[in-house]
Amino acid sequence: PSAEPSGTGGLWPVPPAAPAERLVAFVPMTEADLDVVCEMEKRAYAHPWSSRHFRDSLAAGHPVVLLVGEARPAETALAQFGGRVLLGYMVAMRGVDEVHLLNITVSPDHRRQGWGRFLLDALALWSRGQGAHCLWLEVRESNAPARALYTRYGFHQVGLRKGYYPNGPREREDAIVMSLLLDRLATGEA
Repeated sequence: PSAEPSGTGGLWPVPPAAPAERLVAFVPMTEADLDVVCEMEKRAYAHPWSSRHFRDSLAAGHPVVLLVGEARPAETALAQFGGRVLLGYMVAMRGVDEVHLLNITVSPDHRRQGWGRFLLDALALWSRGQGAHCLWLEVRESNAPARALYTRYGFHQVGLRKGYYPNGPREREDAIVMSLLLDRLATGEA
C-alpha cells in the first residue's frame, strides 16, 4: 500500500494502509471544489447536503477534507484534482475534547473497497492529534451499511434523535447517535 503525504500541512495523516494499492492524498476542500463535491453528494444520497452546508462548514473553519487517488485507466474521464479522482470526503467539527463527524462520503463508484474505514482511520488519527477523547456522529436509522461499518469500527449507539433527517417533503427519519472512545480505540479495547 502506498500513501502520499497529506498535503495539508500534516493536519490529516494518511493511515499506513490504503485500500486497493492506490496512491492517495488528503487535500483541504475549497470553494472551487464545491461543484464536484455537490455532484458526488447528489449521487451518493437521496437527501444530499446542499452547497450551503459545505460553504457554512468552510466558513466556520470546520475541517473539510477530500480523499483523492491516482486515476486508473478506466477513470481518466473522471479525473480531476491534477489527474486524480475524488474517492470521498469528510466534514468534522472540533469540540473541547471531542470531534463530531458531520459528513463522511465515499464515491458511489468506489464503495465496498475499504475507503470508508480508511476515512475513519484518518479521522481517528487526526482527532487524537487534536486532543479529542471521543468521536460522535449521527446516522440514518435506515442506513444499515453505514451503521454496520461504524459498529465494526467500534462506535456504540448512545442515543436517538427523533425526526432528525429529512425523508421526503413532509416526512422525517430518526438518527442513531453513536460515539467512539478514542482512548479505547488506541488501546485496542474498542
